[in-house]
Amino acid sequence: MGNYIDLLNKGGVTESKPIDVRMLATEEDRLAHWKLGEEYFDGSRAQGYGGYNYDGRWKKVAHDIFQRYNLKSDAKILDIGCAKGFLLKDIKDLYPSSEVWGLDISSYALTAAQSFGLNNLIQGNAASLPFEDKAFDFIFCNNSLHNILNINETIISLREISRVGKAAWISIAAYVSEEEKSRIDSWAVVATTYMSQDSWLRLFDVSGYNHDYYWFKP
Repeated sequence: MGNYIDLLNKGGVTESKPIDVRMLATEEDRLAHWKLGEEYFDGSRAQGYGGYNYDGRWKKVAHDIFQRYNLKSDAKILDIGCAKGFLLKDIKDLYPSSEVWGLDISSYALTAAQSFGLNNLIQGNAASLPFEDKAFDFIFCNNSLHNILNINETIISLREISRVGKAAWISIAAYVSEEEKSRIDSWAVVATTYMSQDSWLRLFDVSGYNHDYYWFKP
């Protein structure tokens, strides 16, 4: 099994979550979440991100990824759940020789990512990665696998990440108490598969996932 690694605090990405606002979401808000379009990324906090805008915070994460995983400057990187491509942009800015790819289920987010000159963008999810074995030096997947997918698709996704990546890091919603589970229930508006930390570890064994991971806790 891989290591428990926090790649996000170093980049200042972790932030306080306004759970109280998300709990006020109406049924209309919740339906808007699932469109994974403008409402989800740039609508209100009740609907999703509340405005997902580039601010340069991913530069430190990009640097730490290359240093921790000893990646060469021309490394091939895949971001699963890349959203608007902020991490990919910062990787290219810091390492112009790198080859970056992004995959996301949202056409709205991918259209926004194109504004950064990113070309290797694919609409889809991790359960079917159209790449050869070990095609990527590193795969990054932040808070995506617990969304949309059912349990069987999640297992397949973990296997796909292991198949396609030489190294990988995933962040997934997990809990150790009913209080933590309740916070995920309120915050993760499109989450379909999240579970206790021990259950995730067992799922890693079932799927053969042996790369690095991190627990997302809003």
